[in-house]
Amino acid sequence: MSHEQSHLLLPSDSAWLALERPDNPMTITVMLRVEDLTAERFREFLQIYWMAWERFRYLPVKRAPGWWWQADPTFDVRHHLDVVLDRFSPDALREWVSARLNQPLPLYRPLWKFWLAPNAEGGAALLLRIHHCYADGLSLLGIFDRLCPPSPRQHPAIYGAPQEADLARWTAAAKVWLERLVASGGAGGASEEVDSEPHPAEGNQWQQATRLLERMGEQGLKLVHECSEFLVQPDDTESDLRRPLLGRRHCRWSQPVPLARFRDIARATNVTINDVLLSCVAAAVRARLGIDGDDLEEAILHAAVPVDIRSRLPGELRPGAGELGNYFGTVFVPLPVDGEGPLERLYRIKHETRRLKKSWQPGIAWGLAASASAIPEPWREPVANVFYRKASAVVSNVPGTPEPRYMAGCRITEQMFWVPQAGDIGLGISIVSYAGQVQFGVVADEAVMADPEAFLDDCLQELARFPG
Repeated sequence: MSHEQSHLLLPSDSAWLALERPDNPMTITVMLRVEDLTAERFREFLQIYWMAWERFRYLPVKRAPGWWWQADPTFDVRHHLDVVLDRFSPDALREWVSARLNQPLPLYRPLWKFWLAPNAEGGAALLLRIHHCYADGLSLLGIFDRLCPPSPRQHPAIYGAPQEADLARWTAAAKVWLERLVASGGAGGASEEVDSEPHPAEGNQWQQATRLLERMGEQGLKLVHECSEFLVQPDDTESDLRRPLLGRRHCRWSQPVPLARFRDIARATNVTINDVLLSCVAAAVRARLGIDGDDLEEAILHAAVPVDIRSRLPGELRPGAGELGNYFGTVFVPLPVDGEGPLERLYRIKHETRRLKKSWQPGIAWGLAASASAIPEPWREPVANVFYRKASAVVSNVPGTPEPRYMAGCRITEQMFWVPQAGDIGLGISIVSYAGQVQFGVVADEAVMADPEAFLDDCLQELARFPG
């Protein structure tokens, strides 16, 4: 255990506690299908390897001046694993996973839990639910990458991370980075050193200082422009996806599709695999808006797409190997629901994603989210609504390993996850690639989508419409 029994959460982690609502919990759900995984094997794996991350022994507690990591004085790994011996059929497994997804986690214990159904048809089903304040999807992927080697005879070589109180260091580094960003004009967060002495060809120190002030002004104006552009962007059109949430969600997942199919389309059309995935989502969403005719042509619909910003951060802010946390921003990609064909939708998405990737929107979104816990509670929901009413769905694409992996010596045959949706968003679409296969997952509030299975079918039908 860490010498510190409690310490403040980083702002980017506590944000997910501040933004949580009873009808929309900020919880990530992961499902693995693992051949022949037994309760005994997994208990040993959990105790030795998973618990090497000290954060999993802590629970978030709210007290002045914010949220604190508090060591659980009665921690027992047995509190965080349920073994279910039912012989689930595929249909029964889908309903069981949805029921677990709606089950609140106990607030008096660390906010994560595993369920293992070793007798499910098609191989053991391992389910994890974990609050977003512990980690983002890529952090969790990094854990499984370290703990699940590519051979059944290989043991995890690198695992674990201490839970450290580093808020002061993190805050100081963030301040320096922002100052450098504005001064340098480095897009994407790259910092450049500014010489304090003038070069011979550049005149005197006064001219050098003037040039520096001009650059700072240009970057400041760019930042103000992009913030303003984001804030004045119109909210999504009222549609069936914007109904008030009921707080009851259902999740589904597709059969695996060969990753080569996506790659062939991407190469033939000179787009990214992510563009192909988003175009499939746009087509499937179109029929579920409750909008048609001229109204559909005028409809505005965005997908909130998480973007990893680790590479844009300076070394002082980047997480270390195996370190947990939240290091992603969000871009709001317009979905061309009025597009008349798959290629039109695909190229319009390509144009928008290229533009957004070059913008500061991911960093702005990360900063706004990180400030949520500092906003007084009466103002928090209105501020969150400004942010999250600009999207009707969350779409997250997580790349897994290209080769099969093994957990406790047992082969992982499938990987799937479901994303939380903040604010009034009631639809989450996740796409996972693993071992040469791709799977779609969807989680939807009952108010916005009664049949997630049909939605997944429409995504796959759109994929089949592409040539090649």
